[in-house]
Amino acid sequence: MQRHIRSVDDVLVLLDGLFAPEADRWTEQAGDWWDRFYADRDREVPFFVAKPDENLVGYVDRGLLGGGRALDVGCGPGRNAIYLARNGFQVDAVDISAKAIAWASERGEGLGIRFRHGDAFATEGTYDLIYDSGCFHHLPPHRRISYLALLDRALKPGGYFALTCFTAEEGTATPDAELYRQSGLNGGVGYDPDDLRWIFQDFVEVELRRMTEKPASSGAFGKSFLWTALFRKD
Repeated sequence: MQRHIRSVDDVLVLLDGLFAPEADRWTEQAGDWWDRFYADRDREVPFFVAKPDENLVGYVDRGLLGGGRALDVGCGPGRNAIYLARNGFQVDAVDISAKAIAWASERGEGLGIRFRHGDAFATEGTYDLIYDSGCFHHLPPHRRISYLALLDRALKPGGYFALTCFTAEEGTATPDAELYRQSGLNGGVGYDPDDLRWIFQDFVEVELRRMTEKPASSGAFGKSFLWTALFRKD
């Protein structure tokens, strides 16, 4: 017999294993899947564009975010990390895809961004801003615990946490428990505003809205199938 459960981390790893290996988009083993995803840089993937999120631009323009240390979680090709670096932030950016980090490093060369290939939950240090564009909705329900632990550990008091994630129309609306029975996330978990407010209830809500759709001619990225949220840690 094997008895390996004696901590919360042990339980989280066990729950990871309830999903089929091909459904994994969040553990370090998923890096190979994301490497294949990022292999063709010419694919028409919305967030492959070299543009920052429109909400992030708005936060900076409105003076809500004023510099300091920033962590870009699941940075992909680096578009938001680059924007933050160009606007006075010291930026760390992490992704589980080595190909994404290589692409981001090329794009952000000379900006002093510290790109890291690896597990975002293993991030050390503290930050004035933690930004997530498209990572959270690829996590299964139990990994919200790891996500909240990262925010608790790494976000400074008075710091800001911002994310974009799938609406319930774009992501799956399947209840949490059923996701384990079907052994997959159907491309990503969809959320309602009340879901996000409940999950992040320990933070002060600054703004929560649907992302503004932006045309191809815009200098910012915006898709209306995403929520944008900004929270402050007191």
